[in-house]
Parts: sequence; structure tokens; C-alpha cells
Amino acid sequence: MKHILILITAALFYSPSVAQDAAKRDVPGITIKDIDGKPFSTERLLGSGKPVIIDFWATWCKPCVASLNGMNDVYQQWKEETGVSIYAVSIDDSRTMPSVAPFVAGKGWEFDVLLDPNSDFRRAMNVNNVPHTFLIDGNGKIVMQRNTYTPGDEEKMYEDLMKLTKK
Repeated sequence: MKHILILITAALFYSPSVAQDAAKRDVPGITIKDIDGKPFSTERLLGSGKPVIIDFWATWCKPCVASLNGMNDVYQQWKEETGVSIYAVSIDDSRTMPSVAPFVAGKGWEFDVLLDPNSDFRRAMNVNNVPHTFLIDGNGKIVMQRNTYTPGDEEKMYEDLMKLTKK
């Protein structure tokens, strides 16, 4: 009886539907907030069949702001050429979270900004420091990540984006 239970359990874990679900787990489904404080499911980040960039940042992180400014400068071009969407996920805590929306408004960033007030999404994505940027293909798989920023990193990101969309 014990062996049958083990076989059934193993069959469930190796079934195609479970394998497909596991493939989608590169970006877990976590409820965070949009810039207006409304609930936002991270599952909405995927599913368009187009690449997605998720960039974890904070208002107090100068390299984060430089990275996002650099991506904002080329976002419209990238979006037209590749269909990419960029989501900047703030990890600001309860002390600095109220300053995120005015900060973003002042920067004029054209991509979506999300809030991770309890760091649930940050932990689920194994982000230890910021900036931390993920490039995700149209199937929801993480294909590249970096956890630093150097001016000009946008060029490398663009190359990676073009490789994804030329397949």
C-alpha cells in the first residue's frame, strides 16, 4: 500500500500539467500593490507572450535610480522594437513608502511602478540587494538577472532583449 501511494504521488509531480505549472514559477504569484496602493497580482506581469523586465529598487538607492533613469530613456524604443514591458518594484519600507509616488512623478518614468511593502515579492524572487533586475521571456522564464548597475548596462539589456525577440 505504501508503494502505491509513493507511485501515485510521483506520478502527480511528474505529470505534464504540474511540469507546466512549475515552468511558470520563475515569477511567483504574489499580491503586492500598484503605485496607487491597490492590490496587484504579480501573475499579471506575465502572459502577454512578450518579454518583461522587473527591476527591484528603492528611493534611497542611487544606482537603482540611475538604472531606472537609463531604462526610461530607451523604454519607448525598446517597447516598439520588442514589445517589452518594464515594472519597477519598490522595496521601500513603511517609513519611505509614502514618498515613492511623488518621487516617481518627479522622475517622469513611463513604465509601471509597483510597491512591495512587506517584501513578499522580493523574498520570493530571492532579491537580497538592489538594484536587482530580471529579464523574463514571453513564456515567463527568467533568462537574465543582474544585481548591480553600471552606466551602459542598458546596452547589454538591449542585446539580450533582441536575442529573445529574434528567435
